[in-house]
Amino acid sequence: MTQPTIAIVGAGLSGLVLARILQINGIDATVYEADATGDVRSQGGSLDIHDDSGQFALRVAGLYERFREHVQPQGEHVRVLDRHGKAHIDAGPPGGEGGRPEIDRTTLRRLLLDSLTPGRVVWNHKVISTKRLTNGGTELTFADGGTAIADLLIGADGTWSRVRPLLSDATPAYCGITHIEIHIPDPAAHPDQATTVGPGVLFALGGDRAIMGHGGTHIDLGAALRVPPDWLAGSGVDWSDPAAARAALLVEYPDWAPALTALVDIGDSFTPRQIFALPVGHRWDRVPGVTLIGDAAHVMSPYAGEGANLAMLDGATLAQALLDHPGDAETALHAYETEMFPRAARSAQASDQGLEMCFGPQAPHEIVNFFSEARR
Repeated sequence: MTQPTIAIVGAGLSGLVLARILQINGIDATVYEADATGDVRSQGGSLDIHDDSGQFALRVAGLYERFREHVQPQGEHVRVLDRHGKAHIDAGPPGGEGGRPEIDRTTLRRLLLDSLTPGRVVWNHKVISTKRLTNGGTELTFADGGTAIADLLIGADGTWSRVRPLLSDATPAYCGITHIEIHIPDPAAHPDQATTVGPGVLFALGGDRAIMGHGGTHIDLGAALRVPPDWLAGSGVDWSDPAAARAALLVEYPDWAPALTALVDIGDSFTPRQIFALPVGHRWDRVPGVTLIGDAAHVMSPYAGEGANLAMLDGATLAQALLDHPGDAETALHAYETEMFPRAARSAQASDQGLEMCFGPQAPHEIVNFFSEARR
């Protein structure tokens, strides 16, 4: 049986999991990635990997034991503070592990990349357009003018997917929250601030402002603000200038405890990111030979911790559907989408609820109640 030509656009977690599972089952797929190399930019901070989604995907991919070698001790510790610095929760999971071990996102992506045979990922190939062909295939056009044709095209290309328009007119909308990512490379040089963050997850919440992130061997935080969509463009701040970024952020936290604003004051890099999401329940009608996984299918706010886990589960369940229906890609895509749509809708709804818990007038008390219920 002739295998279809499979193209995966995007070398994020979802696309790499899919490529890995297909590879170990003898199915070729080419991953096209816009970045020049796998190390050209930061992949963000830590991820908590859920047992029923991210961990499941890593087991199917044959990488679970290697993943366990890189999890961060005490990464599941949770600190929830109010803006005055009072700790409402400061505890690890009962028994030392709660089923959601933490791993650095860059480490996890590198683990997946290293599991693929050389040449499986084609770097420096940014897809700028797609076109359906009369024979049912899809032509990809790259930024350098080159093209490729795929019988089966999977969009794993994130929030601003170039593949999504083949299936859906939906576009991500601003969620009302802007994050300024703050990186602190050497917590040992800042012991007081490392203690404030703790070894795991930090939620410091106060209405329409928050400081969140992860501690450990390095500290990655987000100074998060509920602001209008034009706030970032109108700020006039050169965010690549750490001194200017610090000064601009500190103005936004005037009544916060010095122990918390000190986290802003020691950051060595600041990267602004607006938070976007597709509509809850986003779906599309079946289009032959094309589907979406990960953020391309269901980008949502990060306030339920579901995005990366769903992305990996998408890759695993799509791979399994293709393996279950050899030579019948349409049945496989239908089976995958039928399972994925309601799952993604539930997680997107939870993410919206998490956003309101983090930035609502009752913060941090709703988050405190959430974690307290989860521990019972």
